[in-house]
Amino acid sequence: MRWPKPGWPRWSAPRLAQIILAANGFALLILIVGMLAVSETRRGLVDAKIDALRAEGELIANVLAEGAAESDPAPVLLGDEARAILRQLYVPQDVRVRIFDKGVRTVADSHLLSSRFDVVPLPDIGEGGAGGVNDQRPVFTRFLEGIGGVFRTREERDVLRRSLREEVDIAILGQTTSGVRRQEDGTRVVSVSIPIQPVQAVVGVVTLESFDLDALIASERRALLPFIVIAAVVTILSSLMLTVFIARPIRRLAVAAHEARMAGGKRVEMPHLEGRRDEIGELGLALHAMTEALYDRMDAIEQFAADVAHELKNPLTSIRSAVETLPKAKDDERRARLLAVIQSDVKRLDRLITDISRASRLDAELAREDTARFDFAALLKDIVESYRDARQSGPDLVFEPVAGSAMIEGRAGPLGQVVRNLIDNAVTFAPKDRASRIKLRVFRDHRNGLPAWTLTVEDEGPGIPEENLETVFKRFYTDRPKGAAFGTHSGLGLAIARQIVKAHGGAIHAENRKGDDGHVRGARFVVTLPAARGE
Repeated sequence: MRWPKPGWPRWSAPRLAQIILAANGFALLILIVGMLAVSETRRGLVDAKIDALRAEGELIANVLAEGAAESDPAPVLLGDEARAILRQLYVPQDVRVRIFDKGVRTVADSHLLSSRFDVVPLPDIGEGGAGGVNDQRPVFTRFLEGIGGVFRTREERDVLRRSLREEVDIAILGQTTSGVRRQEDGTRVVSVSIPIQPVQAVVGVVTLESFDLDALIASERRALLPFIVIAAVVTILSSLMLTVFIARPIRRLAVAAHEARMAGGKRVEMPHLEGRRDEIGELGLALHAMTEALYDRMDAIEQFAADVAHELKNPLTSIRSAVETLPKAKDDERRARLLAVIQSDVKRLDRLITDISRASRLDAELAREDTARFDFAALLKDIVESYRDARQSGPDLVFEPVAGSAMIEGRAGPLGQVVRNLIDNAVTFAPKDRASRIKLRVFRDHRNGLPAWTLTVEDEGPGIPEENLETVFKRFYTDRPKGAAFGTHSGLGLAIARQIVKAHGGAIHAENRKGDDGHVRGARFVVTLPAARGE
């Protein structure tokens, strides 16, 4: 199994977040560019249309001021002359020209004038040509306009809602007005209203309206269609890509996890995604490691149960044999020996059950207890002093402290148990026929290239057979020195010590101390723990 190296940059390769943002952002960018381009084109068209209408309207207003206005006795617009002038002027078919007098009455309308008639009855402003009061545009067109209305300024919305009458009223006051307004049937109209002023007094208004804006906008929307198609294709492709690269691997992991849950303890192989350098690959590695750890734990529990059964069976068999033999004992001495055997086996059972209970609860206790920063050297000093105060005989404990402090991040209680287990083990193997010592030393070290603290516990016992340097850490290993009391040790001390050290990210191993002559002088247990941050 290949895990990312500690120094592997988090963003050194394309990650899922980058892929998702790039794929969807590209499609969004296409739409934004297209909409901005069309928006700029629309503004340019409207501005150009208003400029053209204003230029044409100013020309018509000047002609009307010269030929259709009378200032004596009062300024007034002559309707017949105004209609005659308008009939003679060239007006494009998509432009409507209307002339109003200062009473806002319609004098002339290019859409109603014809060369076959000299006089045409004209409707008042706001009548005729409205097409009803209901919006006759298609629903989709109204929907698009509704969305576009969200982005209009307040001034644009006010102009759009303005009626022709309001526009003419403003022009009557001598102010040229222009803009885009909407008719009653929903059609947008570009209009310009220019006052007719022979001198200073306003005698009327000429209004020019262009009705081809909706057609131009529809054409612009058709121009936007390729951008929409490209964005849709990119979005579909990105969705398919996300399905292939995200949904399917996650689905495979989910199916494998479900199969593992339903397998009843049988091993189920997780999909191999370690080739991916993204979050899905890390998820696959994590699930693979988690299931392997789960299977290893299940195997360990099964083996632990078998070992417990075996270890409990031995003293129970001994007790049963002693109980069956006790009634047959002929003298008090034999009965006393049998009772001593029963008592010893009961003590052995009690110790076994206590240590087994402690070992079975260890993982849960380590998970519940919070880690803290503490001085490992100070902890060792306190433990050594407590052993010295409690023991009246036995080997001498020697502790060589480090200069300063040895700060680590962990749980002081369980790590103290590790030290006590190692000292108890060393005491067990200390020679009884001569004075000896147990030496503890802590010093700065490195583990996997990172700062660490190393503790060594050395004794002067017979050492450990080379083939058993790893076996001593297995549960219920009880290879005791000759003459040691049988059943006084459960064989769980070193196994518990390794379990605690590994839970703290450290390591523990055993080795033999050898003299200059190559002979074994005792055993040495080496514990390495990561140093606290900043050490």
